[in-house]
Amino acid sequence: MKIAVLGGGNGSFAAAGDFALSGHEVRLWRRDADQVAAHRAAGSRILVKDHNGSHDVKLALVTTGIAEAVSGVELILCPAPAFAQPDIARLLAPHLRDGQVVFLPPATFGSMIFARAARDSGNHAKASFAETGTLPWLTRKHGPFEVAITIRAKRLPVGVFPLDQAPRALEVIGQAFPDAVEPCGDALSGALMNAGPIIHPPLIVMNAGPIEHFEKWDIHKEGTQAAIRRVTDALDAERIAVREALGYGAPHFPLAHHYAKEGEMWMYGRGSHDRLTDSGDWRERIVLTEHRYMREDLRLGLSLLVSVAGLAGVATPLAKAFLAIGGAICGEDFAQGGRTLDTLGLGNLGKADLQTLLRGGF
Repeated sequence: MKIAVLGGGNGSFAAAGDFALSGHEVRLWRRDADQVAAHRAAGSRILVKDHNGSHDVKLALVTTGIAEAVSGVELILCPAPAFAQPDIARLLAPHLRDGQVVFLPPATFGSMIFARAARDSGNHAKASFAETGTLPWLTRKHGPFEVAITIRAKRLPVGVFPLDQAPRALEVIGQAFPDAVEPCGDALSGALMNAGPIIHPPLIVMNAGPIEHFEKWDIHKEGTQAAIRRVTDALDAERIAVREALGYGAPHFPLAHHYAKEGEMWMYGRGSHDRLTDSGDWRERIVLTEHRYMREDLRLGLSLLVSVAGLAGVATPLAKAFLAIGGAICGEDFAQGGRTLDTLGLGNLGKADLQTLLRGGF
């Protein structure tokens, strides 16, 4: 299959390398012209390291031209952070064609941003937009063109916009992630599967002291203590209550299953948390006010959860508390500056009207 991968971060390099390793024709787009030139000079190759060793793979194309990257491809995968989505969506919008699938893993309801950008550009192609609950790889770059993959996702709950186009979208995504895709309904259901806004805000806020004190800190190892896990489960209960109030059924992929050694298997499968911390790749210097756990998962992810909870009539005291504390740490009002139904242009819709839009599109 022909796949375009957008971005130059950990997730984008894991995607490009892993898809090429699986035999797909992969095109990698990124905005940094110097990095693209260096990558081409290095042969447009990526060294993928996983539990089976090192694999040197070649990409079909590395380019700064987004039109060139997505021309004729079936799947467009964009694992960029949520705060980068509006700019990328505007660049991509004029170039989408009928039948193409834009997959955002995960997205914080970014599928709506990409779909609206296409409409606003005057592009009426019948493309579809999908999102899932986590990045399909636990991964870190080890060099400019080298990426280590610790875990590949085993289960990916995927929501599609518009829902009427889900069969085609899920078939295409399933070719890239065989035996992992699980339909979970519309795009908002997919957004409410996002694990980042549940696991990361307690870690980044409740570990603020040691994060600022130590040169390097692994918030997934030393920072994941029983007290924080109890808060994480309580925050996750707010997410699940919102899903249930909107009529989304199980499985809800509760985050507790990520840490459990038995019971229902979570997105990354058994033992993934221990393998993550054992890798050492997450022991890093964290700039508290700039890290994406704060700028993406807390500021954008929790503001979306609180906004959707308001529509659903569900109380979210913990989500609101983390928004307030995170905003105080950063000297901003996260409740006003985040991602909400209003900022997505959906604030005037009631629950029934929103569900109609999610099903049939604009």
